[in-house]
Amino acid sequence: MIKYRKRRQFKIKSFGLFLVVMTWSLAMGWLISFATNAQSATLTSEIGTVDVVPAQYQLGQEIYLENCSSCHLALPPQVLPTQTWKNILQDSQHYGAQVQPLVDPPRILVWRYLSTFSRSIREDEQIPYRVNDSRFFKALHPQVQLQRPVEINSCVSCHPGANEYNFRRLTPEWENTN
Repeated sequence: MIKYRKRRQFKIKSFGLFLVVMTWSLAMGWLISFATNAQSATLTSEIGTVDVVPAQYQLGQEIYLENCSSCHLALPPQVLPTQTWKNILQDSQHYGAQVQPLVDPPRILVWRYLSTFSRSIREDEQIPYRVNDSRFFKALHPQVQLQRPVEINSCVSCHPGANEYNFRRLTPEWENTN
């Protein structure tokens, strides 16, 4: 009789422990799921560039932004082809201004970022030097009729967040165009 009671108490305690562990696991799983969904929702709403930048390219992006946005708006790499970015990184004559080119290793990090997110040009295509000559810029702005040539600082007129490298946010007149 005593043996039976001990075994029964052990089963009840084991079942109680099982219920506590299951409840704890379900609660933690629910909380982690909630936190993950909330974090990913925040991330996507804060993304200002065209593509999400994985962690391995973020330092290159930061160096790019730090160096380029000190003089003008930093453009998303998607706007110009890879070869244009390569020429820009190697040239000390930057659109008529004398600049100090980046040196390695920061140059390599910036190059990895730019080359990963820019696009290649066709064999028969000339390498565009200006933004408004880039077919990628035109493809990203299909319904835009430009009254004057594009200047790098004129992006703010349609993209009010361009100074913060957010090209997804648009002025109200462009917000609902498809």
